[in-house]
Amino acid sequence: MGSLKDIKASDLFVKALENEGVEYIFGVPGEENLDFVESLRTSSIKLILTRHEQAAGFMAATYGRFTGKAGVCLATLGPGATNLVTAAAYAQLGAMPMMMITGQKPIKQSKQGQFQIVDIVSMMQPITKFAKQIVNVNAIPSLVREAFRLAEEERPGAVHLELPEDIAAEHAESANLFAIDTSYRANANDCDIDKALKMIRKAKHPLLLIGAGANRKRIVDALTGFVEKTGIPFFNTQMGKGVIGGYHPLYLGTAALSSGDFLHCAIDQSDLVINAGHDVVEKPPFFMEHGGKHVIHVNFNSAKVDDVYFPQLELVGDIATTFERLTKKLEPVPTHDFSYFMRVREKVQEHMKEGGDDSRYPLIPQRLVADVRKVMPEDGVIALDNGIYKIWFARNYRTPQPNTVLLDNALATMGAGLPSAMMASMLYPERRVMAICGDGGFMMNSQEMETAVRLKLNLVVLVLRDASYGMIRWKQAANGFADWGLEFGNPDFVAYAKSYGASGHRVDATEEFVPLLERCFTEGGVHLVEVPVDYSENKRVLIDELAERICLL
Repeated sequence: MGSLKDIKASDLFVKALENEGVEYIFGVPGEENLDFVESLRTSSIKLILTRHEQAAGFMAATYGRFTGKAGVCLATLGPGATNLVTAAAYAQLGAMPMMMITGQKPIKQSKQGQFQIVDIVSMMQPITKFAKQIVNVNAIPSLVREAFRLAEEERPGAVHLELPEDIAAEHAESANLFAIDTSYRANANDCDIDKALKMIRKAKHPLLLIGAGANRKRIVDALTGFVEKTGIPFFNTQMGKGVIGGYHPLYLGTAALSSGDFLHCAIDQSDLVINAGHDVVEKPPFFMEHGGKHVIHVNFNSAKVDDVYFPQLELVGDIATTFERLTKKLEPVPTHDFSYFMRVREKVQEHMKEGGDDSRYPLIPQRLVADVRKVMPEDGVIALDNGIYKIWFARNYRTPQPNTVLLDNALATMGAGLPSAMMASMLYPERRVMAICGDGGFMMNSQEMETAVRLKLNLVVLVLRDASYGMIRWKQAANGFADWGLEFGNPDFVAYAKSYGASGHRVDATEEFVPLLERCFTEGGVHLVEVPVDYSENKRVLIDELAERICLL
């Protein structure tokens, strides 16, 4: 790649990042990063200044989720670095490639004692794939290459490099950048493929489950081919939503809950689940039981055995190649019986339409989901924060294309919805992008409205107002506890949006909602829309009487 002579460490670091194809670095620099920032100033990489390190991490992780390339974020030492911890866990559990770069006081000689000193590398190690302090200038290219390799290879995740202030200012006599190697992915062995074929042919009621790990372009095509040839119905986890379009005639639905939901009527009747790309880090889509249905685990990595997940067969290797091989050797099996699944699907689809035209105000969740679907084109992106509304969108929102519903069902953190939507808007400025946040989650990173305005993004931010931590109130009620301790006050969201230079709106009648959203998207820029929501319908999720009736079909 060519030799670099007498080069400053921070310049070498930035050139190594350029060599990896880095476009953006998101973050909040500190004085310990100033050499690095100066090197960035003359580079091709754009520094995106955020108002909190957590938001920078969420944006970097979302970049990785969309592109498959590690997004990069930057923070200083101490409190700046600790503010990245939630984003690190978000990327690691959600399998999103991300690199964190943090500063540190001089390690060879310092006159500030232990001021702001925290062992960040040790803190990051349990929640990353790789965490290292740079102590040798000459090692920078190899450390950067190794960090990116680990971040991007399956299963993707977070990595961390710490660049101390004195190391950043040193010079390397000479250095070489590394060529970017194509990742090698193993294939499942022939013996296991044959075992899987026998299990599929022997089953009477097989189902295909699609998880987050299947959300890759090649896998989408391979799974679609498998379904089309075999006729096996499929469902997905929340993070596998959209891998095969939600309007497909064999789509049964999303497992938004672990049990007791309408979809589980079909799952309970199945005798074999072919599990593509799911692992136990995501909330279980169903509970396995000893002596119950069999599960074939198809993933890049072996299964982590859990009390509710212990597959009888594992096909470990490239998921797309595995399904291409299965499809090639399979024909529709005459003894397969999907009639019950299709009856369940019909009834579930009927139920999901209920409430979509309900005119009550405040809006009920079913109307909210239906109206958002009306204004979002097939390639429109919604980014969900974490709250009770996430379950409604997971269950009721049809998703024609992959990566058009961004939600987190692994760490399931609040505060990620707005930064994730901002990243989507940066990457796809021609597409409609909407952040959907509860009032609790929105306020955790609401300061990033200024960042969105400064970046001149086109973005609609829905703030669903119920003046409480609604998900926890729902669980509180489900456990029979008193409704207590979870309500709060809110700012005037319209005025709050305007204070950042965004447009602010409040929905005062249900029939105003769709026209208002259309107007916001047509005008462009950053719009906040406050939507009062009536969550009394949540009891329909808690009470599974309808599910029980469907199961008796």
